[in-house]
Amino acid sequence: MLSFKKDKKPSTAKFKLSYIAMLIVLVLLAISALPNLYPNKSWLHISATPHSETQFLPSTKTLVTFLNNQGLEVEQGLDKHSTINLLLNEPTKSAQAQAAIKAHYPNTQVKIVEHATSPTWLQDFGLSPIKLGLDLNGGVLFVLDVDLDKAVDEQLVSAYLQAKSIIIKQKAHGVKAQQTQHGFEINALPNAADKLAPVIEELQSRFANLAVVTSYNGSVKTARFSYSEQGRSSFDKEVMGQTLTTLRSRIEELGITEAVTQRQGKHRIRIELPGVQDPSEAKRIIGATASLGFYQLKEIGGQTFNMQSGGTIKLDPVPIFTGDHINNANIGRDDWGKPLVQLSLDGQGGDAMSAFSKANIGKPMATVYSEYSQNAKGEVVKKSDVINVANIAQHLSSRFSITNMKSQQAAADLALLLRAGSLTAPVTIVHEQTIGPSLGQENISNGFAALMLGMGITLAFMALWYRRLGLIANVALILNLTSLVGLMSLLPGVVLTLPGIAGLVLTIGMAVDTNVIIFERIKEERRQGRAPYQAIQEGYKQAANTIFDANITTMITALILYGIGYGPVKGFAITLALGLLTSVFTGVYVSKILSQTLYLKMGKKAGVKAHA
Repeated sequence: MLSFKKDKKPSTAKFKLSYIAMLIVLVLLAISALPNLYPNKSWLHISATPHSETQFLPSTKTLVTFLNNQGLEVEQGLDKHSTINLLLNEPTKSAQAQAAIKAHYPNTQVKIVEHATSPTWLQDFGLSPIKLGLDLNGGVLFVLDVDLDKAVDEQLVSAYLQAKSIIIKQKAHGVKAQQTQHGFEINALPNAADKLAPVIEELQSRFANLAVVTSYNGSVKTARFSYSEQGRSSFDKEVMGQTLTTLRSRIEELGITEAVTQRQGKHRIRIELPGVQDPSEAKRIIGATASLGFYQLKEIGGQTFNMQSGGTIKLDPVPIFTGDHINNANIGRDDWGKPLVQLSLDGQGGDAMSAFSKANIGKPMATVYSEYSQNAKGEVVKKSDVINVANIAQHLSSRFSITNMKSQQAAADLALLLRAGSLTAPVTIVHEQTIGPSLGQENISNGFAALMLGMGITLAFMALWYRRLGLIANVALILNLTSLVGLMSLLPGVVLTLPGIAGLVLTIGMAVDTNVIIFERIKEERRQGRAPYQAIQEGYKQAANTIFDANITTMITALILYGIGYGPVKGFAITLALGLLTSVFTGVYVSKILSQTLYLKMGKKAGVKAHA
């Protein structure tokens, strides 16, 4: 009896510890799944445009009356300090209401914001429902192509022009720069060979990714500049990173929440804008490739630029500073009521402006606006126009204005682009798709109808075929679905798509498959004469390796799909991978403990009879 007690006591303690750990995990996942019973509602947040000089905001009553007259019934309106919050009877029409308010009240800023409806205690824990993808929530999809080759060409042209400027600045007589097919080169005559090194050093300090090869062509020393394979790779990575950052900033400026911006392949970017139904404004701002630069006028030499008002002008090819150094940009009006853009520079830009203006008071400075466009042949070309030439009247610092803007809208667009940052490479929208909120709601209804149908048939089959063990499998299956929803709600960046719902249905089948393997093994043990409790122990033990092997191979497939897939494919892969984890957890561990608990008394009775 002593040996019997020593063997069973640790086993019982281990069993209780496993039960407690499993219970804690299930409770936590169930709590994280609860917010999905309280779906978010789309509210309209209306405020005065912060970047306009007229801070006008209509009253809540005025806005409610206006929307009701437009056939957009308002359910609730709240006035919160400088913001008015409105909830429509049909939240799916929020985008339509947003467009109507913007059109009728142009000096207002309207955002569609998701408000939680779950209990306060769940919100205090930071818990929220699963984020829905475009196909379920509605919105706009853009796929952008980033022209990296054009960006490299522009960088080489800029390096070539700056090389000419450096040669002039260093007074390197006998040194000359000229363009070649794959870049440019700098030649130094025999009596000027020692002047080449300082030019190369300063140029490489400005363009770190440029590779230089020095050689002699007779008595002439030549330095050829181009991008090596490694340099090009680094440059492409920098451009794509900067483009992603800029596009995300632009989307934030547009007031779009829950947007997904991610790289797709080598030179494409995928942008998902849930809740956006009118893509025109987003398309205009996201696809814009405008940049701004400030240049000194050159009477001798320099680069020729077109004036927006007509004619040409010569400017130093090296800008005093660019839009990269602009911290903020607001629209306003000058003394004559014409629109202007007020700029605020960062430390580096402010220092450059301060030093230049101090040394050039009374002299002109030009503002150059550049953008990419497609010509008649479909080729991407860069167009640069001088939009403003003004004399520096005094010592400037980090704050000044750009005047002579075409219109208030042009000033507002330029201010937005400058706040969000400019793109160093031209982008082209190669795919655009708009999904209405009603279609998204229909997808949700159909998807979950399929999920419930599949789950209902599976539960009925397991209960009828395996009886008592089938009931355990059904409990484990429900816990599996709850755990999966909780896990998806808990993890940041997980988005549920229509293929993701298909992944949920597949997860149910895989979870049942796990139980079928185990239960069939238990049946074999019972046919060999083992007691129920012992058969359960051996059945789970023998089936574990097979289950783990099958799930690991499927997990590898899911990870590959997640790594190379985009949009719906990625959504399916996430659901599949997380479903594998919860299936193993509930199908092996949870159902094992439930089976042991159910048959524990039977096992003990069988053990007593066997001992007797």
